[in-house]
Amino acid sequence: MRMHELKPAKGSVRKSRRLGRGDASGAGSYSGRGMKGQKARSGGGVPPWFEGGQLPLVKRLAYRRGFTNIFRKIYAEVNLDNLAAFGAGAEVTPEALVEARILKNTRTPIKILARGDVDRALAVSAHRFTAAARAKIEGAGGTVTELKA
Repeated sequence: MRMHELKPAKGSVRKSRRLGRGDASGAGSYSGRGMKGQKARSGGGVPPWFEGGQLPLVKRLAYRRGFTNIFRKIYAEVNLDNLAAFGAGAEVTPEALVEARILKNTRTPIKILARGDVDRALAVSAHRFTAAARAKIEGAGGTVTELKA
């Protein structure tokens, strides 16, 4: 099969209804809009959140306060129990974490968290470390290198 031979399945494509093309077409005069009223006018109709004059839900709920910090740094978090994939004396870098499929890519800075234990000496390089994670890595005889974010 080639690109020029592709076509939709039989019956899946229907011709669109052409409105306002005279009474003989079956969709003339009022063109399927009925007679008069808000929905018959051009640009007419009500927005989806309109509740017929009842106080809308968006007004009944409490106002959402606070703000979004546009300078917030988002880190890819890696726990110590994930580092069990590396052998003793291994160098754990962002690239090595991607290779071991612990992270998807190296675009976001990495933060090492302290969940789990380290039972071997590892040379870990990341952008941030929690104090507990740093203590556990160094306690196991490993080294910690903080990269520039």
